[in-house]
Amino acid sequence: MASKTKIALIAGFAPLAMFGMAFAGVPLYKLFCEKTGYNGTTSIAKDAASEVLSRQIKIRFDANIMPNVPWRFTPEQSEVSLRLGENGLAFYRVTNTSDHPITAVANYNVTPHKAAIYFQKLECFCFKNQTLAAGETREMPVIFYVDPRLASDEKTKEISQVTLSYTFFEVPKQTVELQTGPS
Repeated sequence: MASKTKIALIAGFAPLAMFGMAFAGVPLYKLFCEKTGYNGTTSIAKDAASEVLSRQIKIRFDANIMPNVPWRFTPEQSEVSLRLGENGLAFYRVTNTSDHPITAVANYNVTPHKAAIYFQKLECFCFKNQTLAAGETREMPVIFYVDPRLASDEKTKEISQVTLSYTFFEVPKQTVELQTGPS
């Protein structure tokens, strides 16, 4: 009798555990990517770098939009050169070219991917959904630095240039309503 109860408990618990892992999988994967730089995912910094090196690195900026998002999206500058550990500030300009409000979110990555773990963002428009009214134009900043440890890592010490790339995806209306309440 005990073995039947044990089997029943396992059979009942297994689907619940799989259901829970399905919900936890996305945030856990995102956390993994942020901590390891996997797939070009950058880190979110809480503080500025503790040191600034004399070595320069070039940061290039890229902007993309999924085909279903009627926005124009461009970096205000194509590139900047900074010292490792020095704070940088870049602006992107976005315009909603449609006749109705649209909410979108920007995903981001850094190439080469092995440098992503050292690209630290202090502030970024990509941290939250962006809603633009019909015809609205907005300048959006990103404040960042490249961690000086990039220079001492055997895998990354030869890197002299990185590209920060964003892609805007429309947030489904149902998701926006869940986050803000019905309009």
